[in-house]
Amino acid sequence: MLPPGLDSVPRVSMASLPQASTVSATGLGYRAAFAEALLSMHAPPVPWLEIHPENYIRRGGRYARLFDRAAERFPLVPHGLTTCFGNPEPPGAAWLRDLRALCERIGAPWFSDHLCFSAAGGAHAHDLLPVPRTTQMAREVADRICRTRDALGIPVAVENVSFYGHPPGSEGASDAAFITEVVERADALLLLDVNNVVVNARNFGYDAGAYVDDLPLERVVQIHIAGHTRRSDGLRIDTHDRPVDAETTALLGRVLAKTGRVPVLLERDGRYPPLEALLSELADIQAVVDRALHVDQAETPPRTGADAAR
Repeated sequence: MLPPGLDSVPRVSMASLPQASTVSATGLGYRAAFAEALLSMHAPPVPWLEIHPENYIRRGGRYARLFDRAAERFPLVPHGLTTCFGNPEPPGAAWLRDLRALCERIGAPWFSDHLCFSAAGGAHAHDLLPVPRTTQMAREVADRICRTRDALGIPVAVENVSFYGHPPGSEGASDAAFITEVVERADALLLLDVNNVVVNARNFGYDAGAYVDDLPLERVVQIHIAGHTRRSDGLRIDTHDRPVDAETTALLGRVLAKTGRVPVLLERDGRYPPLEALLSELADIQAVVDRALHVDQAETPPRTGADAAR
């Protein structure tokens, strides 16, 4: 059953949704640290922005003003941080109503959040933690994805996460196979974070290219790319606080050669450079995208949530 107050919301068939998205090319994660500088530009070379709804729902003041100004100038795509599909408790009805209102206001083509858990029993971990890779967990996560999709009335995409240890019960289970089982059970989309793939592959000693080949790439509706920290002992940490490295951009190119044109999103969450440097990195990533797709694909329309779900 849906949370109280949402049991009358009809189920959504993603395959029947209209072409919902004009989001294409390489966008940027909208952050307060550089928002004013971005909004002050006459014609910023940023085709779209990704926002975290948690920063704007039930908030006034500066954050409300930043949201309003961005919504006037850019296509916005919502990416959640707390509606994690592995949380033991589903999101509350009031939160889902507020989230739906935000998605409707910006004309969101889809909503995404993470295949992980971040809260239980009212306590928040302030991190994105992996769930056990079991069939029972796949069923539970898929059910939460479906409930969220029904409540919001738009497609839902699931993001793969970075992690630093295997949860109990996951021994011998493939992360790619688990993700595939979840999105197929839920008929969900996939937000593929190539940086997270590189971090996990390096930390656990497997091939990042082979990993993505095992994913249902036909369901990829959006791609994340970011930089990470490489410690002196070799451990990779998903920090989003430095430029994207060559290994990660190479994997991005490999993925795009298989998926075709889907929107890419550059994330930066710390040690912010001047906006000009960030926009230069954005242009470099777009160049990687263009090379991967070749000139003859330049006019190919971006796939939408409805397309990718078919």
